[in-house]
Amino acid sequence: MKVLSFDSGIEADMNRSCAGREPSDADIRAVRAADAVILPRGCRENLYLMACRNCPNVFPNYDARYGYSGKTGQICLFRENKFSCPETVVFDDSDEFWHLYDKPPLTLPCVFKFSWGGEGKYVFLLENYRDFQKCMGLAEQWQARGLKGFLFQKYIPSGGRSLRAVVMGGHIHTYWRVQSDPCQFYTNLAKGAEIDSDSDPHLQHMAADITREFSRKTGINLAGLDFLFSTEEKDPEPLLLEVNYFFHYTGLGGPEGYYRLLAAAVRDWISQIRQTG
Repeated sequence: MKVLSFDSGIEADMNRSCAGREPSDADIRAVRAADAVILPRGCRENLYLMACRNCPNVFPNYDARYGYSGKTGQICLFRENKFSCPETVVFDDSDEFWHLYDKPPLTLPCVFKFSWGGEGKYVFLLENYRDFQKCMGLAEQWQARGLKGFLFQKYIPSGGRSLRAVVMGGHIHTYWRVQSDPCQFYTNLAKGAEIDSDSDPHLQHMAADITREFSRKTGINLAGLDFLFSTEEKDPEPLLLEVNYFFHYTGLGGPEGYYRLLAAAVRDWISQIRQTG
C-alpha cells in the first residue's frame, strides 16, 4: 500500500508539497499512483478536490468544510444534523438583512459574526444600537470588496471560558480556554485566554461524545470544535459554536504534540483502509 503525504510533518512512502502553488500534473500523477493521500490541515480547495478525484482514500475529510463554507454554512451543517447551537439568524448579505429588518433580529446583547476569519477578529458583542450600526457598516464595506455573509447569535454567558474539542481521526482531545476575568467576552488564546485541561471533566466528556457523533455524521476527522456552556443553567447542554479547520497547537502540546497525535490518527486511518480494502 502506497501512501502519499502533502503534509511536511507526516512522513510517508512518497512526500510532496503544494505550498504556495497550484497542483501540477506531477502532483496529479503522484496522487493517482497512491492508495492513500494525506493532506495538510487547512489545505486549499483545489488541492483537496484534485486529491479526491484521483484517489479513493484522502485524509482529512474536508467535504463539509467546502460544502458548508464559513460560519454561516456551519450553522446550516449543525441544523441539518440536529446539533444544538445558540439561537442564530443567518444572512447572505446586507441587502437581505435590510429587506427583512431595520434593527438587530435578536435581543441585545447579542453576538455578530462575519462568515470568515479566526481568532475572534471578526466576532463582535453588540451591547447597544451603536454597536449594531457599526457592524452593519462593516458588513457593507466588506460586501463592496466581495466578502459576504454574516450572522447574529444569542449571547450565552459562559464565565469567560469555552471548550475546544479536537477530533483527529477516531481520537478526541478536549480542553478549556479560560480568561482570568469571567466577564470577558472573548475566550480564544489570541485574546489572552489560557489552557485548562482538567476542570469539569464531566462537561468535557459530554462535548467529546457530541464531537464523536458529529464526526460520524459529517465525516469531519480533523478539526477543532468550539462549545459553550451557559452559566445561567444548572445543567447546561454543550452548545456548538463553530468548526475550526485550522487551529492552534497550544492545547495539544505545541507542534511536537500535535504531530505526535496526528501521526497516531493517520496510522489508525491507514490500518482501517488495509482492513477494509
